[in-house]
Amino acid sequence: MKKAGRKKISLVLGSGGARGYSHIGVIEELERRGYEIVCISGASMGALIGGLHAAGKLQAYKEWVLGLDALDVMALLDFSWDRRGMVRGDKVLHKLKEILGDIRIEDLPIAYTAVATDLRRNREVWFQKGDLLEAIRASISIPSFFTPVEMDGMLLVDGGALNPLPVAPTMATYSDMTIAVSLFGDEPAPKIDMPEEVRLKESKLDEIASEIIARARQWFETQTNEEKESEPYHLFDIIDMTIESMQKTLVGYRLGGYPPDLTIEIPQDVCGALDFHKAYEVIETGRVLAEKSLEQK
Repeated sequence: MKKAGRKKISLVLGSGGARGYSHIGVIEELERRGYEIVCISGASMGALIGGLHAAGKLQAYKEWVLGLDALDVMALLDFSWDRRGMVRGDKVLHKLKEILGDIRIEDLPIAYTAVATDLRRNREVWFQKGDLLEAIRASISIPSFFTPVEMDGMLLVDGGALNPLPVAPTMATYSDMTIAVSLFGDEPAPKIDMPEEVRLKESKLDEIASEIIARARQWFETQTNEEKESEPYHLFDIIDMTIESMQKTLVGYRLGGYPPDLTIEIPQDVCGALDFHKAYEVIETGRVLAEKSLEQK
């Protein structure tokens, strides 16, 4: 393994739903190699994981998500049946508040930016001061899944809607190297060996996830049984696929304008955007691919 020294890193963490768990593995590998993360910019799950790391609470969050069982997952889902989004997210936010406490972005020891999208003005919004949890909640508002956030005349949703890999906010901070983590890689995901108890638990969680998707489908339901049998995709699938396709395309444009020194690509097939029950293998995928990318640098 090459010695990295104490290189100062600007870290850009992309959006992509549950694939964002891989950011945890990437951060752990960077720290294992002695890199010093001095700046973080993130959209959606990238904003969440980046904010937790900047606040020194990432380990507590990791232990929580790895410890969730099927009943825990169901208990966290506060379905709103609001036409603006399926889930209010209050229960998840309450748990995040327990982990984070009350902390303002300007008090973090690491320069931090959470990127959200203002639908009313069709623009990016950079949160670089103010309440950390409020910034995270705005950035993770996945369209159709979480209800949007209304703040100061803005209607805020997932930062990935306009900028899934926000390199630009890191430009003002001095560092030796900028590393971006994209969650839209084309290569197949590496094989991850899971302990038997983890495999069994995730199998149960998969059943819960299937039930959630079924409820989501009912929420969008307008078809007759005959129409459903003839169509391979439901409206919910189309919305999810459209968002993913748009973000993948935007990543290419954004990297063209602000190319990082290194891009770690997490395969898109490691899990679905809403597969939040697959924390273990996604975290480990991030670690494995970070190690591979850094060895090749």
